[in-house]
Amino acid sequence: MADGISIPGVSNKYGTNETIKALMELERKPLVREQEQLEKYQEQQSAWRNVSQKMSSLRESVKTLYSFDNPFNNKLTESSDENAITADAARSAEYGSFNIDVIKPATADRFLSGSISKNFRVEEGKYTFGVGTQTITINWKGGKIADFITAVNKRGNKLIKASLIGVSSNKKSVLIESLKTGAENRLVLQDMALELAKSIDMVGEAKAETSPLSSNTADYMAPETNDLQPQANMPELSVDGVTSDGSTITIPARGGADIPLPQGITEGTQRVTFTFATEDTEDITAAVNAQLLEPSLPSPGSVDFRGLTVSNEQSDTLLAKPADAAAEPVQPVNDDTRFIAIRNEDGTETEVDIQDFPVDEETGLRKVTLSLEDYPGATSLIIRNNNTGKQITMSVPETYDASKTQGFEPVHAVSTADDAVFKYEGITLTRPSNDVDDVVPNVTLHLHNKTEKTATLKVMPDTENAKNALITFVGKYNQVLAEINVLTTNKPEVISELDYLSDDEREAQEKKLGLFMGDFSLTNGKSSLQQTVSANYRFADEAEITMLNQIGISTNASSGTGGYSASQMRGYLEVEEKTLDAMLETKLEDIKNLFGYDSDGDLIIDNGLGYRLDKQISSWTQSGGIISTKTATLDKQIKSSNTKISKLESQLDAKESELKAKYAGMESSLNSLEKQQSSIENFSRQQSNNKN
Repeated sequence: MADGISIPGVSNKYGTNETIKALMELERKPLVREQEQLEKYQEQQSAWRNVSQKMSSLRESVKTLYSFDNPFNNKLTESSDENAITADAARSAEYGSFNIDVIKPATADRFLSGSISKNFRVEEGKYTFGVGTQTITINWKGGKIADFITAVNKRGNKLIKASLIGVSSNKKSVLIESLKTGAENRLVLQDMALELAKSIDMVGEAKAETSPLSSNTADYMAPETNDLQPQANMPELSVDGVTSDGSTITIPARGGADIPLPQGITEGTQRVTFTFATEDTEDITAAVNAQLLEPSLPSPGSVDFRGLTVSNEQSDTLLAKPADAAAEPVQPVNDDTRFIAIRNEDGTETEVDIQDFPVDEETGLRKVTLSLEDYPGATSLIIRNNNTGKQITMSVPETYDASKTQGFEPVHAVSTADDAVFKYEGITLTRPSNDVDDVVPNVTLHLHNKTEKTATLKVMPDTENAKNALITFVGKYNQVLAEINVLTTNKPEVISELDYLSDDEREAQEKKLGLFMGDFSLTNGKSSLQQTVSANYRFADEAEITMLNQIGISTNASSGTGGYSASQMRGYLEVEEKTLDAMLETKLEDIKNLFGYDSDGDLIIDNGLGYRLDKQISSWTQSGGIISTKTATLDKQIKSSNTKISKLESQLDAKESELKAKYAGMESSLNSLEKQQSSIENFSRQQSNNKN
């Protein structure tokens, strides 16, 4: 009797599972064959799509060589002074050269403030900024200057820009600039923006037309000496050492100038303004004390002729100083700040405190502005330098009528809005922008800086771009041929020759090797491509370039022996760069026509290497073309195969269920028989025992 429990279909007591598996393997062979066929269909479909992709890429490359946007019409520009002027040329620009002189480029208003605290706060209010006819308004709720700058830039709208510049660790300056150049695009500050600009010393009152006082030192008189502590031998103040270059007046130690004011200038609201600074210089006391031991000689005098002053040299003498002459040495004086005074018509003077005019931290200058309303009857401006070791430098004073001011002007203008001024072939022109596209047809000039000498700009063909397009075409063409070669032959060397493949790409190509060996459409297509690229295209009777190999592109372009390698026999194109470069330089128009030209005069390209390749490849890649037909057929085959596989899988499932049921029944019957046998054996054994 068998031991244990046997469950039909589960316990596999009689090895029925192995029997069923073996039977199902036989039943599954049609399914396996169909799955293998489906995988082949899918590989073929993927291969055709890859061919389509490479052909489409080649077609796009070919179309660029004869379409309106072909690279042979691209233009380059070259400037002899690229720091000052450059240019861009459109495709329709004419070849040639022209001369440009940039007198000054167009500028925009850029206003810088004085120094402010880094924690400066901007008050709440309406801030309006304008450039030309455009304005932007910011309703500010108050806050830090850095946040205000951010708000301005967010609303700037390509119109204005603001920056915060670090002057020192604790000081900042605000820069507000227009983003549009040209005299008409003035930066205008309104509402609280103007008040802010005034408060941070960005703008001040704009003066009306100014009139300078005399810069001719011959018009000056020496002011009266007025020392705080008179010294017996201290030299009197003198105008002799005062100099002027027309814009700046320099007053040496113990020098001075009594500068006359024009008559009637004190009437109305006249102002006198100038900048003023002092600096330490060599003290004159040592020289003065040395002269105390020499005799005192009168001035040698001078002669004026037509505005030119010639001074005589001091006479030499060997005479000694009289023994009874006082020789008390003078002491240095360098702390007398009584530099400025106004002489009144009655001869009296009104002193001006220099400390009322603070020093600008950036320039080191004091800007002095005197309202003559405060000095009725003023006749002259007095500048005294009572010191022995200081020098005064000041601008030539100017006068203006404050009642005729023109609003406000920048105090620290980095640049002001103005038009560009330049010469084209000697003709002076002005433009509001530095990008000028209306002077040279189809050329845009870009003005950057003033030219030191006349700049020459040339418009030339873009041969480098054309060369790159041709090399790209060769590469795309070779990729198509390589794909066809791999698919239509089972020779491994067609893959090993492709040294540009990565390991993964090489492995993928090996799987496709010979996949379409029996399909002649690809081999015929390859032959047609080769015929097209090697054909003669005589676009005109006088044409010199009619074949691709004439420009250095052929199947043996780089061969120096005239023989062919196995790789060249497969139809791959090669480029001989020296020949190609030379042809692009001298035969660019012919090369353009080689790829596409109008053969019947209807202004439509209808022939040429590029045109024919495009049409030929289109028959493969277009909807309803060769590849589309191939993939459509494969789609149907794949669909049919999937249907067949689904049906076979259902049949196999049913068959397996049927076998399992039958063998389960068989096992059940065998189990019953075994039980009956066991019962009979037990009964026989009992009968035998009873007899004994």
